[in-house]
Amino acid sequence: MKLPRLLELLVLVALVLSPLVIYPIMLAQFVCMALLACSINLLFGYAGLLSFGHAAFFGVAAYATGYALKEWGFTPEMGVVFGTIVAMVLGTAFGSLATRRQGIYFSMITLALAQLVYFAVVKTPFTNNEDGYQGVPRGRVFGLIDMSSDLRVYYFVLAIAVLAFFFVQRTVDSPFGEALKGVRENEARAISLGYNVRVYKVLAFTLSAGVAGLAGSLKTLVFGLASLSDVHWHLSGDAIIMVILGGAGTLIGPVFGAAVLVVVQYLLEGPLIALTPVVLGVVFIVCVLVFRRGVIGQLLHALDPSSRRR
Repeated sequence: MKLPRLLELLVLVALVLSPLVIYPIMLAQFVCMALLACSINLLFGYAGLLSFGHAAFFGVAAYATGYALKEWGFTPEMGVVFGTIVAMVLGTAFGSLATRRQGIYFSMITLALAQLVYFAVVKTPFTNNEDGYQGVPRGRVFGLIDMSSDLRVYYFVLAIAVLAFFFVQRTVDSPFGEALKGVRENEARAISLGYNVRVYKVLAFTLSAGVAGLAGSLKTLVFGLASLSDVHWHLSGDAIIMVILGGAGTLIGPVFGAAVLVVVQYLLEGPLIALTPVVLGVVFIVCVLVFRRGVIGQLLHALDPSSRRR
């Protein structure tokens, strides 16, 4: 078994057994953050497009799922699907605009569009502004399984996240994924070979937005709340840090980065909460200086015989 597959299996086993010793809601938050980081990684690690606006998809899906569950009486799985679809539609629109530019201009466009979403959410009456959209019911999965138990919610979130990670893995290993890597490495060469690069970029952006929206929908289901922090650009920055910490272009890397972020946040709760950005900044600096490819990326590179020969 290849090392990346072995790591993925070990992480899955650990996540299944973790509720025996760790609070399920903390684990569910970690899974949601890992999904968000995975969405950034799909776009940045494999297509070479750095987005600062993924909080928009996360937050819009969170509010859409909350509204569907509370006002329309959707079941949890229907609410999650609805939120994900809303995020993908928004991602297609944003991607069609942002991919007209490259490099830092692309990143700045995604940030500007995300800020438009943030101010739209602030001005929309049903979001309750700073108070957030509260009291979202968890409901029953397929109308049968009661989600009032934190443990059941965690395993529901974990099951959907595993399916999402499998989908991302199949995507990056497919011919479409190989074409994305070709665009990342040499866009001019990909164009010369006949690829419609812009279509590939928009598709990648849409899929990435869908994964981010899935994370936001699950977060609302877990906490029964959608808030302004879900659409704030700080969340996009946290997701990028998670990807860089673990290693862009590796499927397991963003999971490691999400674990670091969530653990630091929980350890510094209470009077030490103001130190969270400082500690994360130190961790980030050390990672950039010591682990050029991220912690997991550097580990996989060091253990790869072909890389040692090169």
